[in-house]
Amino acid sequence: MSESSNRFSDAPISRLVGFDVLPAESETSGDVGIATVQIMCGPHHHNPMQRVHGGLIAALADAAMGIAFGRTLVDRQDFSTIEMKINFIRPVKEGMVVAKARVVERGLRIGFVDCVLTNQRGKTIATATSTCTVIDS
Repeated sequence: MSESSNRFSDAPISRLVGFDVLPAESETSGDVGIATVQIMCGPHHHNPMQRVHGGLIAALADAAMGIAFGRTLVDRQDFSTIEMKINFIRPVKEGMVVAKARVVERGLRIGFVDCVLTNQRGKTIATATSTCTVIDS
């Protein structure tokens, strides 16, 4: 992991929405390509049915997966998500939502990432996957 890959942890969208990006676990475990992002949800995140909007959950998954993949890049590389899928399992009304993402496979140009999102009780609320492509800058 290059030093510049940490830029993915401090993206403007994370600050805007209120995502809390946890420090890279790779610094202590030796693993590269993992990320944990969380957000404290409340009524201001609700849809008309008084539940956290699915778009916020999807954005959280996308952020975690993007950060995980970004942490595998070397200097002068960027990436773009080319496909993302999410399955919603149970609704959330409020509380901490945690997204844990990991790079499942990383080739020279394409990578596959998965993510599990849980509520504050540790119950799975959604799962997501994405395919990313490396871009030389």
